[in-house]
Amino acid sequence: MKASEEEYRLNFFIKNDFKRKICKSCKTPFWTRDEKKEYCSDIPCTDYYFFDINIKSQPLTVKEAREKFLSFFEKRGHTRIPPKPVLARWREDLYLTIASIVDFQPHVTSGLVPPPANPLVVSQPSIRLEDIDNVGITFGRHLTTFEMAAHHAFNYPDHYVYWKDETTAYATEFFTKELGIPEEELNFKESWWEGGGNAGPCLEVTVGGLELATLVFMQYKITDNDDYTPLKLKIVDTGYGVERIAWITQKTPSAFHAIYGNLVYKFFNKIGVAYIDETLLKVASRFAGKIDPDNPDTIKIHRQMVSKELGIDIKAVEEELDRAAKVFQILDHTKTIMLMLADGLVPSNSGEGYLGRLVIRRALKVLRLLKSDVRLYELVKEQIDFWKEDFPQVLKNKDYILDAVELEQQRFEKILEKVPSIALTLARKSEITIEDLIQVYDSNGIPPDLLEEELKKKSVKFELPRNFYALVAKRHQTSTIKSVYDKVKLPKDLVEYITALQPSEKLYYKDQYMRSFEGKVLGIYKNYLILDKTTFYPEGGGQLGDTGLIIDEKSSKRYEVIDTQKVNDVIVHILKEEPSTIKVGDNVRGEINWERRYRLMRHHTVTHVILAAAKKVLGEHVWQAGAEKTPEKGRLDITHHKTLTEEEVKLIENYANSVISDRRPVKPLEMNRMEAEMKYGVSIYEGGVPNSATIRLLEIKDWDIESCGGTHVSNTSEIGAVKIINVERIQDGVIRLEYVAGPALVDYIRETEAKIAEASKIIGTSPDQLTSRLRRILNEVEEKNNLIIQYRRIIETELLNNLKPYEINGNKIYIIEGLGDEEENKEILRKLTSTDNTIAISISDNRLQIATSKNMRVDKIVEELLKGGGKGGGKGTFANVILNSKKSKEEIIEIVRKSL
Repeated sequence: MKASEEEYRLNFFIKNDFKRKICKSCKTPFWTRDEKKEYCSDIPCTDYYFFDINIKSQPLTVKEAREKFLSFFEKRGHTRIPPKPVLARWREDLYLTIASIVDFQPHVTSGLVPPPANPLVVSQPSIRLEDIDNVGITFGRHLTTFEMAAHHAFNYPDHYVYWKDETTAYATEFFTKELGIPEEELNFKESWWEGGGNAGPCLEVTVGGLELATLVFMQYKITDNDDYTPLKLKIVDTGYGVERIAWITQKTPSAFHAIYGNLVYKFFNKIGVAYIDETLLKVASRFAGKIDPDNPDTIKIHRQMVSKELGIDIKAVEEELDRAAKVFQILDHTKTIMLMLADGLVPSNSGEGYLGRLVIRRALKVLRLLKSDVRLYELVKEQIDFWKEDFPQVLKNKDYILDAVELEQQRFEKILEKVPSIALTLARKSEITIEDLIQVYDSNGIPPDLLEEELKKKSVKFELPRNFYALVAKRHQTSTIKSVYDKVKLPKDLVEYITALQPSEKLYYKDQYMRSFEGKVLGIYKNYLILDKTTFYPEGGGQLGDTGLIIDEKSSKRYEVIDTQKVNDVIVHILKEEPSTIKVGDNVRGEINWERRYRLMRHHTVTHVILAAAKKVLGEHVWQAGAEKTPEKGRLDITHHKTLTEEEVKLIENYANSVISDRRPVKPLEMNRMEAEMKYGVSIYEGGVPNSATIRLLEIKDWDIESCGGTHVSNTSEIGAVKIINVERIQDGVIRLEYVAGPALVDYIRETEAKIAEASKIIGTSPDQLTSRLRRILNEVEEKNNLIIQYRRIIETELLNNLKPYEINGNKIYIIEGLGDEEENKEILRKLTSTDNTIAISISDNRLQIATSKNMRVDKIVEELLKGGGKGGGKGTFANVILNSKKSKEEIIEIVRKSL
């Protein structure tokens, strides 16, 4: 969609003598006060000429630029709010925070909840990976991590804040008065924006070839049919580039110098590459607007322009700029890695963890291409020291960040051992496609750049995709939101039937200890029963649905409830049989299986206790990756980068039992979701993201608080005690904890005692003597094993000394009969075939083990043997064969003779 000219013809422009012009190069309309201007002042229509503009502002660091922006809008009635993490965990469709508006999508932008303030101002660290392959090449135009400073206003039908004219006036005042940019250098380029299901016209603010801000006027919702529906809520969504503001005021040779200051020189030194000539870099940056990374020819043209301008050999220019680009990539990527890990990302092969690992491995790849032996964690440590005041979480989580990065490097180095074999497999293909390379990366983690050298050795040519990492990131940057049909375990026709029914009153929230109730029948569909209210808890949040009874008091007929499910806010009781005596409108009585429910309540509450304990022991990066609560046990999956030690498990268990013994109150509370986020942070969404204006939180006093719709005990003492019974790594970056509490713990103890008693009986001792008795048995077994080894050596020596070979065409053939010890047979065969032209065969009934010396192969012998029927095989110098019938030594020799 394209907006009409009237969308951009603002009163502000008319009153302040801005003229609408058409860019001579890109043909895009833009507004300027310079009547002579012919170009939109955006690249590639112009070079970077902001270096030559007289800007009155003193040079600003990133921190100073951020503060200047926030203070400017704070003084003009905007409430400053803290930024959110770079992991968008309040969203189910997006892994990374890619812009400030993401903070408010979808719940604020849809009008479901009010914003935390209106108007507001924020500086939001953001991460975008679609340009990851362009970083460094354009000297700072592309970054994976950047700060989007933004002011937002939310205009409701009954509450107008401000719109286009005021937004444009703010931008003009900020850039001209605060930064001292001459008004004639300020340009507003007409454009269109879409993102997160919303859209609207926008103005791009450009100065001297550099885009400094985008002013979006969000006024449409994009429907599933790609239609644009006007929003009732009109939103001012702006994005000012903090790093670019710093760059334009500092006028450094590249944006990286403006962002990182002396860290640039430190990185060149630590990585071990020579620093680039500053004059060369300044000229390269000036012409960088001509570079279109998607078109390699423009990079060549850029290098030629620099070479000509400075009179330097083009090869020297290419080598220096390529080296500098790689160091700039490491600078950018290590900051991104730091922020991701600081906000809780655990590298893995899926979800957000995949994206984090992708950035880490790209940084490691670049270091390898630079032939640097510096450890990546050393560079990340420099970033932490540099940014610790701007982002306190990086210092707080420093140990985890450095540990995770080092572990990832060790894993990467292990993976690189596979490069020769993977390259050999690829070399067999007639054509190597991008899909092949992505498959190799997804399966083995090997970047195509590092396969290139091996493939060249095998004379295999393939086109290395320039935007490989962007392609891979694009496939993994979003998550599919499940429909209502995917989320419930009910037939589709039943779900459609339920949509016409009113929501069920949830009595289990009014009193979680309520065991029985009376309700009115609203719907019956086969064996599915819907009531106007219920105390049956429907499956959700990892807690199983309740079971129990529905009683028709007219007939006294009792119907067993075998499960409870939910569709939106309608609760469905699943009966064992169709209710023959009940009809719509009847009143019935419900009774839950209380003992089962109470076990579930204990296991659900202790899950919250253990999650908080795991965070305390392992670090704040721990995040709930899944959970299940059954009457028999609880299960919690957490994100963590390595296997837990026995000591860590013990500490988690101790903390949990300490909280249980401390008799801490457990209470549910309801709160506006935006208020809850601002007060407690996005960790309240550990168990999932509810789609409602008001969310239900569960608070364990001074221990844990998070969103939860389950049923819980009212005091931790009711849990009784907890025991972690199993810990395992179920997938990369995810650890599973299983535990029992309350009566389930008693059951577990009884089962364990029974196993101990049985084991004691088997070995003929009492349970209290079990350990010492087992130790004696193991010592005896070890002594006997050592004796067996000695006997084996005697037999082996005797056999080898007395065994006489058959001679066939200059080959020695050894036959061994009836040892029956497979491992000993293999060892003897190996020794017999240590000299050339030797074949050794072990016969045990109709089973044969065949070995040959290194200069021979078993294939032909196996082929001849199987002609008489049988199965088995082998390759190289060893084979196992089972014949259909037993053969004599002489028959075997004859078969070998034929094969030779």
